[in-house]
Amino acid sequence: MVMGAASTADAAVVRTFPVAPDVRLNVRNGPGTDYGIVRVLPENSRVPIFCQAPGETVTGPYGTSNIWDNIDNGQYVSDAYVHTGSDGYVASRCSL
Repeated sequence: MVMGAASTADAAVVRTFPVAPDVRLNVRNGPGTDYGIVRVLPENSRVPIFCQAPGETVTGPYGTSNIWDNIDNGQYVSDAYVHTGSDGYVASRCSL
């Protein structure tokens, strides 16, 4: 069915968002600073957001937020460091 194929194609499109300028951002294996650091993003990175989860509240360049962005399998960054253009959720909630 053509309509179904278009819907599947649209779901496969993932937007990327800029990390705050000149910030080397820690990527963690869960939604909080108590989780381990998996890697560090280089300055001026862009990240995909596959889903978002509530977690530890963090203050960063884009305000204070308890939203954590899932940017890869088991990898999270604080939304306070990602310019999404919103103070709320811009993706579906992650199932943790």
